[in-house]
Amino acid sequence: MLRYTLMRLGIFVGCLVVVWGLVYSGIAPRGLGDSNYMWVVLLSLVISAPISFVVLRGERDRASAEVIARVDRAKANLEANRSQEDVVDDAARAQGRAS
Repeated sequence: MLRYTLMRLGIFVGCLVVVWGLVYSGIAPRGLGDSNYMWVVLLSLVISAPISFVVLRGERDRASAEVIARVDRAKANLEANRSQEDVVDDAARAQGRAS
């Protein structure tokens, strides 16, 4: 997941540099008044999102598989803990009835 996040951040930074260069060279329009920095960041986000979606498809699928595996392990551990608690609780109740 960290690798995917860093790759996504790298694509955003690359788009930010390109958009900044285009805006300051006059090819892309500047923002209104003092909003130029916000304009560059927002335009970079809009451009980097579809690029990341297409380019990082394989990495996203790999990260998703890792998350699913972790969730399944956590569910299995919780179920194992529940069954252990049930065994201990049943034993304590049985002992209480026998006394």
